[in-house]
Amino acid sequence: MEKTGITIWRNARLATFDPKRSGIGLVEDGALAVRDGRILYAGAENELPRALQSGETIDCDGRWITPGLIDCHTHLVYAGDRSNEFEMRLQGATYQKIAQAGGGIASSMRSLRAASEDELVKASAPRLRSLAAEGVTTVEIKSGYGLDLENEIKSLRAARRLESFGMTIRTTLLAAHSLPPEAKSRSAYIDTIVNEILPAVSGAGLADAVDGFCEGIAFSPDEISRVFDAARAARLPVKLHADQMSNLNGAALAASYGALSADHLEYTDAAGADAMARAGTIAVILPGAFYFLREQKRPPIAEFRRAGVAMAIATDCNPGTSPLASLLLAANMAATLFDLSVDECLTGITRNAAAALGMLQEVGTLEAGKQADFAVWSISRPAELVYWMGFNPLHARVRRGRIETPTQHGNDGE
Repeated sequence: MEKTGITIWRNARLATFDPKRSGIGLVEDGALAVRDGRILYAGAENELPRALQSGETIDCDGRWITPGLIDCHTHLVYAGDRSNEFEMRLQGATYQKIAQAGGGIASSMRSLRAASEDELVKASAPRLRSLAAEGVTTVEIKSGYGLDLENEIKSLRAARRLESFGMTIRTTLLAAHSLPPEAKSRSAYIDTIVNEILPAVSGAGLADAVDGFCEGIAFSPDEISRVFDAARAARLPVKLHADQMSNLNGAALAASYGALSADHLEYTDAAGADAMARAGTIAVILPGAFYFLREQKRPPIAEFRRAGVAMAIATDCNPGTSPLASLLLAANMAATLFDLSVDECLTGITRNAAAALGMLQEVGTLEAGKQADFAVWSISRPAELVYWMGFNPLHARVRRGRIETPTQHGNDGE
């Protein structure tokens, strides 16, 4: 056969998520043509252009192909765990009591500061592999457990090194996560973020975005605004942990800065949803934290639908409130706990998740010109990806046109 460099995935069924198609862009009897890590064609096999029909052929035997899944909100780089806090919570301890006992973000801060960069990579790699094994090809990773210049940079460097495990990584600076114990005051720490941490991280090219935690136990809207003004000056997009425990109008604040996303959002009101819709800010739904913390207040899904706010779903993988390393289970939780439809769940871990990272031009759909990141599934219909719990129907994970396995890349010293 002629050497064209083209690989054709034939005899497939496609869920393209192409917005030019209806629904989730289903194509029966489909084909996918790839060359040099890019999609050349995604559509009906009988419409495959003649110029693309010569090349290596892979028979999918009727399996489904979706875009590679995208986990758009994680705190995946951390050291240690907080299982002791889980036990305390089961025995009735409140968040405040756990914090008074030295737990919470402060506990993760101490563990991360004590770990080397190599140790962080080694500890985080199994969590990343768990996601990769479910067809995830892109992951966002936040800092936020270092809370000083040295350790925030260490976290972000460790996150970037995880790309060697066959994953596209987007890093987010979350220095405005909690007040470190050595801070002289809240204002002084915000000064440190604005004048030291953010410029150094930006100058080193270690962050793709800037995040903050806008909440009564974290930082006020005015304090977050100072951080976001500095991010804007550094030409970095912003995201926000917003309205998780109370309504501080975080969603509207995020929208006012044109944020890529606002995340959690349990207490967001109609005005916040409208502001997000106008700004094109994605609502990132995090059912893992809702489940793990036994929350009762659900995010306002009906308001987001009414306003036309696009919704993404993520694991929020972190040691304290969402020790979840399964994006498929997060999708199931979004359906069962928050009544999202199957199409909303699947769009939420592909196209809308890409938008939440500012990556929709590259990934998130099966369209010509995009990066050839996709997953091949042994399922009879796409709903199975939301239906199953604890069962993984992945047949193959393809990143940049190459079939990869979770253990094919990287060396974490194991």
